[in-house]
Amino acid sequence: MENFEILGLNDVLNKSLKKMGFISPTPIQSKAIPIILSGKDILGSASTGTGKTGAFAIPVIEKILNSKEDCALIVTPTRELAKQVIDVFRTLLGNSNPVKACCLIGGEAIGKQLNQLKRKPRIIIGTPGRINDHLGKKSLSLKNSNYLVLDETDRMLDMGFGIQIDQILKFMPKKRQTLMFSATFPKNIVTLANKYLIEPEKITIDIENSILKNIKHEIIHIDNTNKYKTLLKQLEIRDGSVLVFAKTKHSTEKIAKNLIKDGIKANALNGDLRQSKRDKVMRGFRENKFKVLVATDIASRGLDVPHIKHVINYDLPQVAEDYIHRIGRTARAGANGEAICFVSPNEGHLWLNIDMLINPDAKNRMSSRRGASDKRNGRGKVKRKFKTNENSEKKYKGKSKFKTSENSGKKYKGKSKFKKSENGETKYKGKKRSASKNTIRSSDAKPKKRFYPAKKKKVR
Repeated sequence: MENFEILGLNDVLNKSLKKMGFISPTPIQSKAIPIILSGKDILGSASTGTGKTGAFAIPVIEKILNSKEDCALIVTPTRELAKQVIDVFRTLLGNSNPVKACCLIGGEAIGKQLNQLKRKPRIIIGTPGRINDHLGKKSLSLKNSNYLVLDETDRMLDMGFGIQIDQILKFMPKKRQTLMFSATFPKNIVTLANKYLIEPEKITIDIENSILKNIKHEIIHIDNTNKYKTLLKQLEIRDGSVLVFAKTKHSTEKIAKNLIKDGIKANALNGDLRQSKRDKVMRGFRENKFKVLVATDIASRGLDVPHIKHVINYDLPQVAEDYIHRIGRTARAGANGEAICFVSPNEGHLWLNIDMLINPDAKNRMSSRRGASDKRNGRGKVKRKFKTNENSEKKYKGKSKFKTSENSGKKYKGKSKFKKSENGETKYKGKKRSASKNTIRSSDAKPKKRFYPAKKKKVR
């Protein structure tokens, strides 16, 4: 499909697409839109940054505009993604369109959402928890919701929303069109698809290549003690906006505060922040009021800031697929970007899983558990900082508390409370402990006398 015009879309959509500068569809849009317009269910594999939101928003709006009663429900795993999706829908609908969209997410005043629902919006976008809240209050009706979109389904299941999704679907018509999008197709996704989709069309986009082709990668194996100093050095040599991913909410706050102390404009984004604070932080980042945003994986999906040039993985994600979503925050809309990964010694297994995902055909893959330094320079070329000995074993160049003996056994260099005697027996050098009360007595020990109370004579 060369352009959107051949689809014969509603004039409202055509005007909006032209205004947004969208002429040619992305690969996911080319595949998905005609199928959705035909009324079939879809099981699609696509990441944020590939035009996925437009792939379901355009045909869903087209169907809503051509009907008087039909409604649509779009479910997302995070508040940020929900807000991103509703912005796309509202832009495509235009300001003067009578069809309204409503966003139902946690962290916002429920009274405000109740007022929006009274206006009978035909497009509902929200997170599972808040949608179920309104269903429980009977402030939301899904009886006319003939279109259901489950966006980032893998993420929703990872976050434990499976039961809540089941609950939502009980309120929807059995005869509906369901569109399910996921980064990958693990077993739980396939199970859910078999449960709720009817003869779906399976669409797979080469996610890795579509995202990685415009991203320069750099992998730095470091010690945890030098982690923050390394971050400072990386920020000093890089221009433009930087998104730093940390593992915990506490870490984001700590790193952001330290960066501010060191003269770098930064802010933190995590799930503990009130929604109003989240919005303020994101607005400031989009407006370039600060250089560095330190965030948890809450920002890995639904964060669309075109000017992000660098993504630094301060902590590696626990799930390899989340790495794709993280680095997908840069190189948006065909631009180039950089992804820098810090790999500490205890994260070697995580990096190995990521490396297997992004380089499935790589030969002679080396384990990252040894703590050596890698640098991936350019696109697809890897320069590795390993020192190799005669027998091709890879040695870690950093300091270690262990040294290898001639028989390859590891000896600890610290002090030990044990010493070896001449006959090879190991003796304890510490203080001897006194025998406990439960220690068995030797045979020559004299037993203690036991005293029994005298029997009382009965008085006759």
